Amino acid sequence: MHCYSWAFLALSSVSPAVVSASPLAPRPRGPSYVSHPDRLDGVKEAFQRSWNGYYEYAFPNDSLKPISKTYENDRNGWGASAVDALSTALVMGNDAVIKQIVDHILSINFNETVQGGESVSLFETTIRYLGGMVSAYDFLTGPSEGIVDKDSVDGILAQAVNLAEQLSVAFNTPSGVPVNDLIFNGPNGPVTANETTNGIATIGTLILEWTRLSDITGNQKYFDFTATAESYLVDVINPEVGEPYPGLIGTNVNVKDGTFADGSGGWNGGTDSFYEYLIKMYVYDSERFGKLKDRWIAAVDSSIKYLASHPSSRPDVTFLAAYNGKGEDKLNFVSSHLACFDGGNIILGGLTLDREDYVKFGLELVNGCHDTYLGTVTGIGPESFRWQDSKLGNLTNNGPAPANQADFYAKNGYWITSSAYILRPEVMESYYYAYRATGDTKYQDWAWDAFLNINKTCSAGVGFSAVTDVNAPNGGSFYDSQESFWFAEVLKYSYLVQAGEAPYQVSADHNNEWVFNTEAHPVKVFGKPI
Repeated sequence: MHCYSWAFLALSSVSPAVVSASPLAPRPRGPSYVSHPDRLDGVKEAFQRSWNGYYEYAFPNDSLKPISKTYENDRNGWGASAVDALSTALVMGNDAVIKQIVDHILSINFNETVQGGESVSLFETTIRYLGGMVSAYDFLTGPSEGIVDKDSVDGILAQAVNLAEQLSVAFNTPSGVPVNDLIFNGPNGPVTANETTNGIATIGTLILEWTRLSDITGNQKYFDFTATAESYLVDVINPEVGEPYPGLIGTNVNVKDGTFADGSGGWNGGTDSFYEYLIKMYVYDSERFGKLKDRWIAAVDSSIKYLASHPSSRPDVTFLAAYNGKGEDKLNFVSSHLACFDGGNIILGGLTLDREDYVKFGLELVNGCHDTYLGTVTGIGPESFRWQDSKLGNLTNNGPAPANQADFYAKNGYWITSSAYILRPEVMESYYYAYRATGDTKYQDWAWDAFLNINKTCSAGVGFSAVTDVNAPNGGSFYDSQESFWFAEVLKYSYLVQAGEAPYQVSADHNNEWVFNTEAHPVKVFGKPI
């Protein structure tokens, strides 16, 4: 493939600090925080119960089926739940589990998958496995140094490098835009699937993990791979198709030449973490990633101007619409549990850039996602939902709630389009950022209420399970599925929001020494903490 030098230059251009642009007074810094030992013990119990069930019935496979007491290899059989659980065990100081997972990581053969698991996602493997191992290396050479021996720590890094080497074939394309799906176990090693496009989330959610690996090892190629790919997203070749609003781009990119295939997007699944990483890379190293910060500002400004929407029945609530091109008639008033990370991400950017207006808007989005939890029988928000915009009237893209949910919509400001809860973390994640930004203990209380409701509804068998219907008593029925991100994200954010100060906690005072990847694995920042 071609690692273009202009990609590095494009990402490293530094723009003037954006502090005077805020229409509001600078944010007061340094809120105080409260630790809740009783709540922390509750989260630790849930972690240990989940781990014990996984370790007895599913380890070293990927995911526990807690009711049938067996496993599934949904992430190639490398032990996704173990690797995803490691940074949470490190945060909790669970030495016994840490050592079990480290021993497992050292034994993984990343050169092949389990039978039937030959299809490997570059995106999922990067955020879970590569991100988990790079994070573990940063912990075990930093605040958790000494828990395991140095040879084991070096072995974790060696495994991360080996995995990256296996995945690197994804970038061997005419443009450098990677193919997401790889096929393992062939006679000549991994090969790319026959795909002509890739999505912006799967392209744009690699740069943190691969750059961190590059910075730790000193091997520039890992950065070059993802910088080349990222450059097509920050400098859109065909903006008349791929950038309907400034900073807001389409979803699918042509692998052959890096042009956009469409102009549909938003902050939902498939696009979400591209925007998330723009500001997080600036936190990681403000000198190299000034342009990504500028693109994040453009995206947020456009989101506030064009996508912010208030339901007709609850104009006090704020959600972000999706879009199918430019124009009010192409807005799509749909959102999801996945998209509820948006408030937390915008809060992080507001803290980083001293933009109180961003913090305030992010808090509005957090409030809206909180309302999705308040509205249901279980007190847990649904997988996806819709609303009718309060300003557009009855356009064809702005229809009313279905008759069987009209009363629900009148009260809550949304109606449910998918009622499942699959142990997703995004609402808890945004509560965490809201609390760290403000010190307001109501966000701790919201997080605790959510944790208790999840604990009550999703406890199943020897662990926790996804449920079919958050608006039915007891969550409807169980899917018998405990995804690995339950360990990595839900339990970590549930813990950190109730915990005291630590080096990896998000700082409201321009002292962020760590930044979280989209799977909630914290990595050390490279540049000056901001």
